[in-house]
Parts: sequence; structure tokens; C-alpha cells
Amino acid sequence: MTTDEISKADGPVPGAGTLASPRTPRPSAGPGRPGVRPSGGGVLNVFSHGILVLWALMVGVPLLWVLWSAFKDSSGILTDPWGLPTVLHWENWSNAWNEANMGRYFVNTAIVVGGSVTGTMVLGSMAAYVLARFTFPGNRFVYYLFVAGMSFPVFMLVIPLFFVMRDFPGTSLLATYHGLILVYIAYSLPFTVFFMTAFFRTLPTSVAEAALIDGASHTRTFFQVMLPMAKPGLISIGIFNFLGQWNQYLLPMVLNQQEDKYVLTQGLAMIALQQGYENDWGALMAGMVIAMLPVLVVYAVFQRQVQAGLTSGALK
Repeated sequence: MTTDEISKADGPVPGAGTLASPRTPRPSAGPGRPGVRPSGGGVLNVFSHGILVLWALMVGVPLLWVLWSAFKDSSGILTDPWGLPTVLHWENWSNAWNEANMGRYFVNTAIVVGGSVTGTMVLGSMAAYVLARFTFPGNRFVYYLFVAGMSFPVFMLVIPLFFVMRDFPGTSLLATYHGLILVYIAYSLPFTVFFMTAFFRTLPTSVAEAALIDGASHTRTFFQVMLPMAKPGLISIGIFNFLGQWNQYLLPMVLNQQEDKYVLTQGLAMIALQQGYENDWGALMAGMVIAMLPVLVVYAVFQRQVQAGLTSGALK
């Protein structure tokens, strides 16, 4: 047999014009290997999904109960509290809006929360931008001063705050729109500055430097360049401030004792107190839905922006 015939029979010889490709050994199964699912992952997913379902029921069932109770009369709520309404009592809504003055309380709340959220976002974002972008003596001290403001319970502040607003130079700030707006802004600033400082630190500095080179002032750079880039963070913290200030009860209860200036939380508390005498539980449920609707609508509309703002800092 010739050499060529032996080569054809045995196949290509390594090194003789061709390279033998070694076979890659198959990785053994084990934790952390690609394509291999840990044994405990399924149990953890079932547990986490079970907690989420339980939490959704705890939140959703009372919400639905209040919603369908708002269409029932008082006797239907007391005799069959979990039953669906057989007849829709739309008069509950008109009674809550007109006779229980929920319309006036709604307008008062919109004025106070609208002014306070706007002021909080403007002042908080400006302070956070300076603390995040500029180095000056006392920078860290001012930052930690804002952070320390989040650690004070509001219950410790209401009594001295009451006397400060009552004895304010010139005129008393008690039971006034602007007084309550200033208190809400001061109450919400620490967390706003803390959140926005961390967010501004994630934004690229090259854009601001380019704007300054082109002749833009620091004020113009902030409002026209950096603030639009921080839109996800602004929306997120704005939603949190809106929810907290809309549902605020303790501060207006202490600082706003004039009935025609009541906000929704005060109005609901007064309606609940009056039900022991008037027995109009349907109007109370309708008033609760009126107070909850703006919060639900705002969160439903801006849900994606809130999630984007919370995760954008970690993704940059």
C-alpha cells in the first residue's frame, strides 16, 4: 500500500496541511453555569409572586370596596357591606360634593398642593444642582444638613412650628394658603434635595461644559440644558411629593383651623365625625373616592416615568 493510500485511509494527519480542531469539553452542570437554573430559583419566584399577590389583594380589595360602597345607600352599606349595589345611588356624589363641601376642600387642596409641589421642585432641584456640580467650602455640611432633615419626625416640629407661624413678623401665617404652602415646601425639601443630588451626579458633565464654552451662563445652563436632562428624576420625585402632600393630615390639622380653608383630609375627618349623627355613609364613601381619584390618575399616567426615573441613575 502506498503512502497516499495510507493517508486516505487514516484521514488527514495533523500538521500535514490541516490543523486538528480540538473538541471543547462540555461544561459540567453546576450553580452559576450558563443555561443551568439553580434549584432554589423556582421556590424563590413562587414565594415572591405569592407576596406580590397578597399585597395586591390587601391594597386592591379595600379600594374596590370603597368604590362600590360609594354607589350604595347607608342601609345597604350597614346591612350588606360586601354586597354589590343593586341600585346606583348617584346622589351620594352630589351630597359629598355640595352638602359635605368636598368641592371646596378639593379646590383648597389643589391650590395648596399645586403651589407647594411647584415650589419644592424648583427650589429642590436648584439646591441639588449646586450641591452636585459645584465644590465650595461647606458643600458636604449643607448636603448632610438636608439629609438630617429627613430624620426629624414631624410630630416633634408641629408645636414650635405652630408658634413660629402664629408669631410671624407682620402677619400670622396660620390658616392661610401661602403659610401652608411654605410649610409643605420646607417639609418636602430634604428628600427632594437628597434624591435630585444623586440624580444630577449621574448626568454627563460634558454637555454643561459645552454650553458654558458657547457662552451660556450658569442659570441658562441649568434651566435650558441640565434641567431637561433631569426630567425622569423630576417626574419621579414630583410624584412622590404630590402623593405625600395630597395625603398630608397632621400639618393642616394643626396649622389650618379655619373651616373654609380645610383641605381634603380635614374634610374627610369632619365628614366621618358627622356620620354618627347624620348617618350618610354613602356620601362619606363618595368623598373618599373623590380624594383618592387624583392620586390614582396621576400615578397611572406617570407610572412609566416614575420607574424610568428610579432606575435611570443605576443604568447610567
